[in-house]
Amino acid sequence: MTEGPAGQRTAAVRSWREALLVYTRPRVFAMIWLGCSAGLPFLLIGPTLSGWQRDVGVERSLIGFFSWIGIVYSVKVLWAPVVDRLALPLFTRLLGKRRGWMLAAQITIAVGLVGMALADPVADLVLVAALALLVALGSATQDITIDAYRIEAMDPEFQGAMAAAYVFGYRVALLVAGAGAFYIAEGASWASAYLVMAVLMGAGMLTTLLLGEPEHRADASAAAIEARVEQALGARERRGAAGRLLAFLSDAVVAPFVDFFTRNGREALLILLLISVYKLSDITMGVMANPFYLDLGFSKTDIADVTKVFGFLMTITGAALGGVLVARFGIARPLLLGAVLVAVTNLLFAALAVLEPDLALLAVVVSADNLSGGIAAAVFIAYLSSLTNTAYTATQYALFSSLMTLPAKVLGGFSGVVVDAHGYMAFFLYAGLLGIPAIVLSLRLTRPRP
Repeated sequence: MTEGPAGQRTAAVRSWREALLVYTRPRVFAMIWLGCSAGLPFLLIGPTLSGWQRDVGVERSLIGFFSWIGIVYSVKVLWAPVVDRLALPLFTRLLGKRRGWMLAAQITIAVGLVGMALADPVADLVLVAALALLVALGSATQDITIDAYRIEAMDPEFQGAMAAAYVFGYRVALLVAGAGAFYIAEGASWASAYLVMAVLMGAGMLTTLLLGEPEHRADASAAAIEARVEQALGARERRGAAGRLLAFLSDAVVAPFVDFFTRNGREALLILLLISVYKLSDITMGVMANPFYLDLGFSKTDIADVTKVFGFLMTITGAALGGVLVARFGIARPLLLGAVLVAVTNLLFAALAVLEPDLALLAVVVSADNLSGGIAAAVFIAYLSSLTNTAYTATQYALFSSLMTLPAKVLGGFSGVVVDAHGYMAFFLYAGLLGIPAIVLSLRLTRPRP
């Protein structure tokens, strides 16, 4: 083992054969099914639900309000400390800390989907909204527990492969919950589609039951930090329920942040900055991708064929390659490679903006973009996983994942303004330049330590 990003321990160099064989490990393979379980509900309370509502005549303004339910995913960090600390009656005792919460979340999702299937989307609009919110809460909680399980179940050198397997399952589930649900609705009914999706959640439940619980070791340094934080907040001086509540908040909410800054010292802020900018280029470009294809004159069928078929295959290939690179070289070099590739592929879109529209060229550019995006995604998830302390896995990773997307989504909202003012070529050059901070910070934070 050698020192890697921000002092985290990463894998020693192994052979390509050994790196490829990481996908044969049972827990890596199981992540495919957990990825499916995580991806399935996402569209069912988003685009698929809006399609159902519009199909039965729900007003567009009301459909728009339903999109706010998705905010639940962005604020899951608020209850991640509860998932980290609180034992669920019966579930935790029978299945353990992570699998207990995971199964409870999966059951919640399935119950919510069955309820949505049995409700009338027009007459029972408030009920459908409440059930969709229940599904969102269950889904976000499942995301928290799966992330924590993935990090705790395997060593850092396998996190790239675990992430790649998860991405594959998640992408397959998006196809099933998107196109698959529409096919079922066309052939039968929307209620049938949602009932089928609820049944498919059984695959995730079965996987959860068959998996073994990760080992949870006592962390002396975490215990020491919690004692200091409790002392600083005066939790030990209070008695009764108020004292217990303050102690819980101290250990579950404050201590994870103190631990992160304690372990990483002066580099902690640089690490958080890297997390916030690593996907800036990718997400900002993605906002204008479909409008760009349409403005070039490509048909909706052409766009669907290229982005869904080539995009899906190349994203999966890129994620798998990212997992192999992490197993082969550790996290440092693949992290830098991912940052460079994501920024550079924007130059391909800039070239596409000034060339004659050509479907083959579009396929090449989209393939390159999705391949680089898949590599970067798998490697970056492995990097974020390496930053967590297993005493606070769910809380710290939920914080990282929220920070990873929020700045990019905010900046992405100005994409249309840039295009309107300067055109597509300038926009893609701008999106590529947004990748430079990630490259610089990756270089800075992944330098080997003496």
